[in-house]
Amino acid sequence: MSLPWGWIVSAAVYGAAVGALLPRAVYRLAVEPEQPWRTACPAGHPLGSGVRGLLGAARCPRCATTGRTGPDDAHEGVPATGPQGAYGSGRVVPVMVGALVCAGLTAAVGTRPELVVWLLATPVALLLTEVDRRVQRLPDLLTLPLAAGVALLLGPAALLPGAAGSWPRALLGGLVLAGAFFVLFLISPRGMGFGDVKLALTLGVVLGWYGWGVLFAGAFLGFLSGSLYGVALMATRRAGRGTAMAFGPFMVLGALGGVLVAAPAA
Repeated sequence: MSLPWGWIVSAAVYGAAVGALLPRAVYRLAVEPEQPWRTACPAGHPLGSGVRGLLGAARCPRCATTGRTGPDDAHEGVPATGPQGAYGSGRVVPVMVGALVCAGLTAAVGTRPELVVWLLATPVALLLTEVDRRVQRLPDLLTLPLAAGVALLLGPAALLPGAAGSWPRALLGGLVLAGAFFVLFLISPRGMGFGDVKLALTLGVVLGWYGWGVLFAGAFLGFLSGSLYGVALMATRRAGRGTAMAFGPFMVLGALGGVLVAAPAA
């Protein structure tokens, strides 16, 4: 499918923009299980409420003004703020990843109606990936709305001209993949978290949209990339056989690979 470069560039700009909004959300949500979401910067200054308190750069204006660079007693163990009140992660990597993912999806899917669903889901998927990478946690606050949103939005997309998938198969694919991950969770709770099961529901819907072969291929790519990464860690003695590892990023990577390969041929 021929696609003007303007579409791809616009998607890259969109991806960069949403990537720039993620660092503060990552900082707030990347906490250990059973711990409350962060509501203040490392120095104890409130981050605010609503969208402005959740999205944006990981930077505290009050710390930048006062020159405060260390956590107070209520936030011991949290990295101190740096120059200009910066804390958490920077925006360069999220911006680059967001731009590449959105541009790649647009180039592969083209002007098909499901592209809107994939682009809307991308920021949440990237946020989940980074939170899981940091603290091995996939919050229900993100996984459940993501699954419901993708499933619901694909219904109208299936009715529009040019749609390349099947909505009933997508819904069934979500149940199948989540069911498979649930069985793995029951077999080995230490090797597969229940958050992975909930994430599998969304990824199964996305991959099932294009077909059963795509579903199995995307799931396999996730396991393959995770296994190769684990072997690399052990080969470099950075991890052992019993070391826990976040699997969510590899699940998302496998699903992304499945879509990028399947969409052009759909």
